[in-house]
Amino acid sequence: MPELGSVPWPPVPIATERLLLREPEARDRPAFVELLSSSEVGAYLGGARPRDELERAIPAAPARRSGLFVVDLDGAMIGQVTLTRDSGHLARAAGRAELGYLFLPQAWGYGYAAEACAAVLGWFAGAVPGEPVVLATQTANARSMRLAERLGFIEVERFEAYGAEQWFAEWSSGTTPGRTPVRGTWA
Repeated sequence: MPELGSVPWPPVPIATERLLLREPEARDRPAFVELLSSSEVGAYLGGARPRDELERAIPAAPARRSGLFVVDLDGAMIGQVTLTRDSGHLARAAGRAELGYLFLPQAWGYGYAAEACAAVLGWFAGAVPGEPVVLATQTANARSMRLAERLGFIEVERFEAYGAEQWFAEWSSGTTPGRTPVRGTWA
């Protein structure tokens, strides 16, 4: 897996209490189309992509893509978590491992994103001990910022990009997911 150094890909599927994180399969195609064409999902990502464009662009059989985990709940895709070496879309993240997550709106509010992302971060910490992970999201996306903080990401800076204020944060394996700083101490 060149994107993340010597980490072998794909990993064995990661099972959590309720979810399975695995490579994409042909049966996930409709969920990918729904996910990427959702106006709710795309609200802070430059907008939804047209469904007809996605129907043409997404292959019937997915190509292997290092760092892409399908989040599976009871045999159905509900979202994706990505962990990739950033390609430089943001100078602050260039060359660093970057976490991303997208979930279908009907899966919001149940803790699935926190469960899936914590599992991926735990897997990464075991595969590449000590390497930090970064994340960027718009400050207007309060849900995403709360999730990142719950996972243990610490704000590094805020900046303007893509016509909006961005929140840039870092996580390290020494950070305890689920614990947030409260008045200088950890809750």
